[in-house]
Amino acid sequence: MAEPQGGQIQSGGELLYLTDEQLRQGIEAMFFAYRGFTADPDRILQDLSYGRAHHRAIHFINCAPGTTVNNLLSILGVTKQSLNRVLRTLIEDGLVESRVGRSDKRERHLYLTEAGRVLERQLSDAQRVRMRDAYRQAGPEAVAGFKRVLEAMMDPEMRRHYHGLREGR
Repeated sequence: MAEPQGGQIQSGGELLYLTDEQLRQGIEAMFFAYRGFTADPDRILQDLSYGRAHHRAIHFINCAPGTTVNNLLSILGVTKQSLNRVLRTLIEDGLVESRVGRSDKRERHLYLTEAGRVLERQLSDAQRVRMRDAYRQAGPEAVAGFKRVLEAMMDPEMRRHYHGLREGR
């Protein structure tokens, strides 16, 4: 690997030394990349008067059909009041269906309706195009490294959720 601007990057399990300036540049890159990553779905959501909270709820309900409200709360890390506002809108608009639990009647299980699946596909397709292009430009080694970096940045509980969603597919 190359040595960027005075920092040391070494492979083979050795330490990675970066300057504060390089770390700042990485943080800025993450902010701008996230802005680009969310720009296309934001345009679609804006036409529906929805925001990113709606998108996140739709995404994770799609990833785990039948997930409970409590599980979604844990994944999203939002307040119950905030999530209930989002879910109420999605249910009223016919995008999400809430079903009472079979074994525990207090639980609500969430599913996307056909209209919800169509919207989720639109939102995800927009992001997949951007990610696919970026991955192609970066190459397979960079993609694998990027994935490792993202996983390393996750809090342990979020990493468990992430791996749990991947195992459920």
